[in-house]
Amino acid sequence: MDEEVLHGGVANAGAVIRAGQHVLRPSNEHSESIHQALAALRTTDFEGASNPVGIEPDGRERLEFIKGDVPIPPYPDWAKTDDALSSVAVLMRSLHDASTQIDLTTGTWSKEMADPQSGPVLCHNDVCLENVVFRDGRAVALLDFDFAAPGRRVFDVASFARMCVPIDDDINAARLGWSDEDRPGRLRLVVDAYGLEPNERAEVLEILDRSIEASGEFVRRRVEAGEPGFVKMWEEMGGSERFDRRRRWWAQERANFAAALQ
Repeated sequence: MDEEVLHGGVANAGAVIRAGQHVLRPSNEHSESIHQALAALRTTDFEGASNPVGIEPDGRERLEFIKGDVPIPPYPDWAKTDDALSSVAVLMRSLHDASTQIDLTTGTWSKEMADPQSGPVLCHNDVCLENVVFRDGRAVALLDFDFAAPGRRVFDVASFARMCVPIDDDINAARLGWSDEDRPGRLRLVVDAYGLEPNERAEVLEILDRSIEASGEFVRRRVEAGEPGFVKMWEEMGGSERFDRRRRWWAQERANFAAALQ
């Protein structure tokens, strides 16, 4: 059967393959737990994730292919619309709601991007546009659950907002194709579409504070481990200055985001 490389991503760039109606991609030490969770989600009304098939003898995981459009940088205009953004927030709410019906107390989970407080729902933790399948400009499924783990709804929403509003300075945002978006307004759109309560909106800002203060640590660890995709990204983005610039920008702009959430 012919195999087609599915482009995008960093850690698994070039290693995600479509083979007919399936996708083959590198597995990790948590893949079995992730597959169990994805299979359990299929018993609920949630259909916005790949159906797991199994782990191959060569170590790759096999999942059912989901038809649709997956944007990669520089992001196309249709993927940057407010409608696209709000549709992802709605999809995430559906994931979180469905995950309350399954058992998250067994298995193992990645701690690299997880909510340090844990929590009652399955958080994806890496909802960037490259990990979303769209049809007609609306999100229908999430991909790449490698960093999924139990956590709080607000933690996953904040992580998603940081990458897809995006919560980033002009230089960094432009590198991915963003331009003159109303970022405070788009953060308000995310929390409205998801349906967060007032006290939860304040938590989103606090989580963003901590995330931006610590930003760069995850990438730096991968760079120091010699992972090619992260080394390339680190160099192209300007190393640690990329994250220092975001911290300076957030200190200046945070009040505007806080005002938008009132």
